[in-house]
Amino acid sequence: MSKMLYSCLFICLLSFNALAKNEILTDGFNHIGLTVKDLESSTNFFTDTLGWNEVGGDPSYPAKFVSDGKIFLTLWQTTAGQNTIEFNRKHNVGLHHLALTAVSFEALDELYERFKKVEGVVIEFAPELAYGGPTKHMMIREPSGNRLEFTFNPKN
Repeated sequence: MSKMLYSCLFICLLSFNALAKNEILTDGFNHIGLTVKDLESSTNFFTDTLGWNEVGGDPSYPAKFVSDGKIFLTLWQTTAGQNTIEFNRKHNVGLHHLALTAVSFEALDELYERFKKVEGVVIEFAPELAYGGPTKHMMIREPSGNRLEFTFNPKN
């Protein structure tokens, strides 16, 4: 074989190895587990306020599982109850926030109105343009303190 052919085979082999190293071995996410200090209030927030379904749980932990049909969340009760240490997004490693997509600008506004009526929900900011738009978003803390962002982009 000529040097040219050996060179081509060598380059192809290197390219194949580089591609193999970058092969994606995951396929989306399976679920997100959130630690909550008030399992019932957090479960009710997702089921009653957002309209999600309770789809299981583990009474021995205790934990409840909720879903909107696309996203699956597991809610895990702390053992400390109300004496838990709140997460600080600027000082702790962990989930900064969970972002959920609203179906429209109107739905985003409706969620905001609902959140104002739910005991324990803290609204960090009302719906506003994100980075100049066209996306609009808002940030809240659900009853156990987990930060949730709700967003809508009309271009998606």
